Amino acid sequence: MKGVEKMLDRTDMRILDELSKNSRITMKELGEKVHLTGQAASARVAKLEDNRVIEGYTIKVNQVKLGCFIHAFINIYIKNTHHQPYLSFIKTQEQTIINNYKISGDSCYLLECKFPSNEILDEFLENLNQHANYKLSIVITK
Repeated sequence: MKGVEKMLDRTDMRILDELSKNSRITMKELGEKVHLTGQAASARVAKLEDNRVIEGYTIKVNQVKLGCFIHAFINIYIKNTHHQPYLSFIKTQEQTIINNYKISGDSCYLLECKFPSNEILDEFLENLNQHANYKLSIVITK
């Protein structure tokens, strides 16, 4: 990719902004919002995809509607350099984990998780504690 900053102009940035708000927007609507024809907007989007500026399209899921009322961030502390037991455990918890970020700072990882109940959270933490120490934070409001 030849100099992304040179490739992206103001219109491309507006296209990215509109798509990040609504990735299901029609090319005609997108074109109207960025002052292009639908065909021109479509060509720009295709170019952004080809250059991997746009890597994919996702949905935002309401976890509460799925029955997951507890949203937690968990700082993970591993005292030694052998993280594989923790990473293997995390792979078995896909139904609970939203993201597992490897980070710099005091902790080694930052887990973003969802839980349907305090009981499930407690069970998860007991199992997690076999592989790592942690500090739990619960989201109150977004």
